[in-house]
Amino acid sequence: MIAQTTLELAQDGLGTGGVQKWILDNLIPLLLLVVALLLLWLGGGKGDNAGVMRRLGGVIVALAIVGLAVTTNAGQNIGQWIAGLFTG
Repeated sequence: MIAQTTLELAQDGLGTGGVQKWILDNLIPLLLLVVALLLLWLGGGKGDNAGVMRRLGGVIVALAIVGLAVTTNAGQNIGQWIAGLFTG
């Protein structure tokens, strides 16, 4: 039984696709929910709306970085778009 499972894994190949999909589908939304609740609890309860918005700006930048990291060819496409702005 163990030999058969090992053989099937060797034929299919090992990879991190399942882990990456799980992180994107489960962990990222959970972290966003936790960050949103913390922002509301820490800043919103005190009436510090400006502080909440400043922190939210950092969260948006972090989300943009995560989006670039997990999107295929995103860096290349953005680079071509920026170059196109100047070369017209």
